Amino acid sequence: MGELEEKQRRLEERLGEAPSLIVAYSGGVDSAYLAYAAHRVLGSRMLAVTALSASYSARDRAEAEKCVARCGFAHEFITTEELSDPSYRANNPDRCYFCKDELFSKLDELAGRRGFAGVAYGVNADDLG
Repeated sequence: MGELEEKQRRLEERLGEAPSLIVAYSGGVDSAYLAYAAHRVLGSRMLAVTALSASYSARDRAEAEKCVARCGFAHEFITTEELSDPSYRANNPDRCYFCKDELFSKLDELAGRRGFAGVAYGVNADDLG
């Protein structure tokens, strides 16, 4: 088994440990891959969720919807209000923290209301620098 296959196997094994899962789905490669993998493993126990706000373009929404249609996973949109946070609007280097805080607060609330066991998002090592 090659390195990529081993990583895929470990990802699917970890996803299979979750009784159910919401995946934060931006439409980007990382989140699309995670949503697809979670759908393969969890089926109807996975929901991909995309946050709509003034900072999310119509083009990005269209691309996200195309991927959902191709892959066939459950998907919904929610509205976030990061632009109402002065810390986000300040556009400092920590801006992403405030955007993610708004997103994950909403996703955690949704998971609680709908009975999902957890929330996941796709990230790679380059994103963490």
